[in-house]
Amino acid sequence: MVTVSTSSTPRLTATARREQLLEVALEVFARNGYHDTSMNDIADAAGVTKPVLYQHFDSKRELYQALLDEAGARLLRAIFSGAGDATDARELTERGFRDHDACMLLYSSGTRDDEFARAVRRVTAGAASAVAQLITVDIDDEHRLTLAHALVGLAEGASRRLVERGDRFDPDLIARQVSDLAWAGLRGIHRVG
Repeated sequence: MVTVSTSSTPRLTATARREQLLEVALEVFARNGYHDTSMNDIADAAGVTKPVLYQHFDSKRELYQALLDEAGARLLRAIFSGAGDATDARELTERGFRDHDACMLLYSSGTRDDEFARAVRRVTAGAASAVAQLITVDIDDEHRLTLAHALVGLAEGASRRLVERGDRFDPDLIARQVSDLAWAGLRGIHRVG
């Protein structure tokens, strides 16, 4: 668990404090879920007072929305930043699973709220666009994008199952297992018509 002692930590800039609060809140929400996490829980875990937390986020809802945006950006950065050094699209797809807390947050029950669900759909669309660029099968662009959404949906379904179980999981192992299925299936794809 991420905790910070205020007595031994130098005063942070507003930007650094916000980043620290987001990092701690990600872990707390990922572990406890949206409904079972309070602003007091986050303030305690961050080693700050509740008023300090409210200086950065007006409400738990605003904080959670900021976390969804940040978790989505982290997952997309993992995919896009790895594009240059990944040996193939399969390896790149695996990278999206490796951020355990981001997966837990994005696919938790809290994202069933309409506003939160829209944030997750934006992440899904961004991930599908990234994956579509890496599908090298000779098919038209619309078919490629449909397959990319299917791959992201496969990953999302596996992630939701793991989140609902509530257990910690090895993101590398899950990434390999889901990627095995996804990329084996892509080998059978061909142009239709």
